[in-house]
Amino acid sequence: MSFERAILQDASPPRARRASAIRPLLVRLLSLIAVLLLWAVASAWADSRLFPGPQEVLTFAARDIASGEMLGQLGITLARVAASFFIAFVIGSAIGLVMGRVRLADHVLDPWLILLLNIPALVVIILAYVWMGLTEAAAITAVALNKIPNVAVTLREGARALNPGLDDMAAAFRMPASDRLLHVVLPQLQPYFAAAARSGIALIWKIVLVVELLGRPNGVGFQLNLYFQLFDVTGILAYTLAFVLVMLCIELFLVQPLEKRATRWRGKPA
Repeated sequence: MSFERAILQDASPPRARRASAIRPLLVRLLSLIAVLLLWAVASAWADSRLFPGPQEVLTFAARDIASGEMLGQLGITLARVAASFFIAFVIGSAIGLVMGRVRLADHVLDPWLILLLNIPALVVIILAYVWMGLTEAAAITAVALNKIPNVAVTLREGARALNPGLDDMAAAFRMPASDRLLHVVLPQLQPYFAAAARSGIALIWKIVLVVELLGRPNGVGFQLNLYFQLFDVTGILAYTLAFVLVMLCIELFLVQPLEKRATRWRGKPA
């Protein structure tokens, strides 16, 4: 009996894990179906020109995808998101680490950080276009400047939370600075990098759309502005949902797995 019980105990955790993994997916799928049904019912009672239904929006999106127009505009916007995210993440991480580790740097840079955190994103975008012209460099710079302070704040808190005992151990073993950074500092900062990346993706793609709407001749934001001028709600919804779907896939299949990997050391103790 004890042998059979041991076998059942060994077999039950994988089943439980599979069930716990499938259940959230089913709940999300049912929630999505409910949203589509509500959308279809609401559009049936409203003016189709002001509130088109899912079928009209999907037909419009399929037509633009088949022509290559939507995929091209999505690719342009995603390239701007990636470039802005990389610049903001690298610069913001460096600033945050320095501020968290060097008290003087924290005192000097903190007012600048507060200033950038409280300037509206729209103001930064307008000033970037006025000072640098309606160029790609101005667009990416404006988006990066809006995200750098958020990354810096997150990494500053991570640098302040570093375990001093591990620093003492590294000093006692006379670890080189590069090894200390790779094997002592960065592993402790992984959850903070993951949090900064997740919030960065969520913020940057929204700002990129505003940047494109105001001063770029292509991209999803430009298309939204074009269909707004044409009063084409179907086009607005089609491009909005397509871009949101792409960013949702990035969040679910890239950002969240990386975040789970970065925080797996927080698992339950045996």
